[in-house]
Amino acid sequence: MNSKQVKQNYSFLVLMVIGMVTGAIVGYFFPDFGHGIAPVGTVFINLMFCVVVPLVFASVASSISNMKSRGRAGKIMVSTLVVFVVTGIIAGVVMFLVTKIFPPVLEPWQNMATEEVGEHADLATMIVNFFTTNDFVGLLSRKAMLPLIVFSILFGFATQMCGGDECPVGQWLNSLTQVMMKFISIIMKIAPIAFFAIFADLLATYGSAVTVSYGRAMLIFYPLSFIYIFTMWPLFAYIGGGKNGPKVMFQHILRPVITSLGTCSSVATIPTNVNEAYDTGISHDIADLVCPLGATMHMDGGCFSGVLKIAFVMGALGQPFTWNMLPMVILVVVFSAVGCSGVPGGGYIGEYIVASLFFPQQIEVAFPILVAIGNLVDPPGTMINSAGDYVVCFLVSRFVEGKDWLEKVLANKTAA
Repeated sequence: MNSKQVKQNYSFLVLMVIGMVTGAIVGYFFPDFGHGIAPVGTVFINLMFCVVVPLVFASVASSISNMKSRGRAGKIMVSTLVVFVVTGIIAGVVMFLVTKIFPPVLEPWQNMATEEVGEHADLATMIVNFFTTNDFVGLLSRKAMLPLIVFSILFGFATQMCGGDECPVGQWLNSLTQVMMKFISIIMKIAPIAFFAIFADLLATYGSAVTVSYGRAMLIFYPLSFIYIFTMWPLFAYIGGGKNGPKVMFQHILRPVITSLGTCSSVATIPTNVNEAYDTGISHDIADLVCPLGATMHMDGGCFSGVLKIAFVMGALGQPFTWNMLPMVILVVVFSAVGCSGVPGGGYIGEYIVASLFFPQQIEVAFPILVAIGNLVDPPGTMINSAGDYVVCFLVSRFVEGKDWLEKVLANKTAA
């Protein structure tokens, strides 16, 4: 980790925050100007809406078609994915409970609650909509993100069966993914300006309720992130490594935590996680698969922020965030965090999933709010995601090597 790397990873986040803060100030004090520049933000949102369908299809199908796993790696991968999903569910449930006790938005934003809000379908209908649309054309709508992802996964598996990236379709998918990511990078160059306009318009429309609500959201997320580190991580280490697990975990976790906070990047934390896993005595093949895979798919912090985002927008709309929503909320945030983060552009795909399922009639308003929260909670969220990859190695080792794996490692170190 060096100053250039830190600057590279945080510079865009800083520009986004500056855009949001200055836009909020301008919109609050000069509401007419805030309303006047709203089209700049609308252009950005519309461009994102246009690119999302081909981006999702290409990136998901390409990722699946390129997958390769054999023998023991298959066992490690299955164990890893199960652990990712279970820890994601735990994180989502924890945040759901916290947002029920401390709602991020206490009062609906003025005028926003009076606008039309889509009805929430029952569970059976949600399951049908999760997998399918009634025709192919329906997949081309940004409001059918989950069926599109399922279609893309199946398309990816079919491509893999035909040779993966060695067949023409696989090569085309890889090329299309690269093109779409370049497209996204072009659009994102105007993101700080667009968010300046979006927040200027939000403050001009809804007033100080916006800043109060975002402040409460940060006061919920940041302390909870550190509480999670000192409660759930020792528990996971104990389950994975036995009575010595928490002690050994805390001896090695500091470097991954510092690296993830310093770089704000799960990928940049991979070498540190792998080295600490090796030093712990975790098998190299486990560390070599879990840490890179975790950098793209272990997203407890993403599950945290996903639930917070849903609770936030529900509160802003004046809609009840009820207990009977828990199964669907957890299903969506785990799928979007664990399933979509492993593909290029996965973070934004997750935002679209949440917006299209829970706020279909308010997607133009909900999407920038969801993205803004994601940017504000990114550092601690990344820390939980990436430093937690090292902790996950304990759990995977437990399932692959047996419950006494850490005792054997410590005994061998003592004997040496």
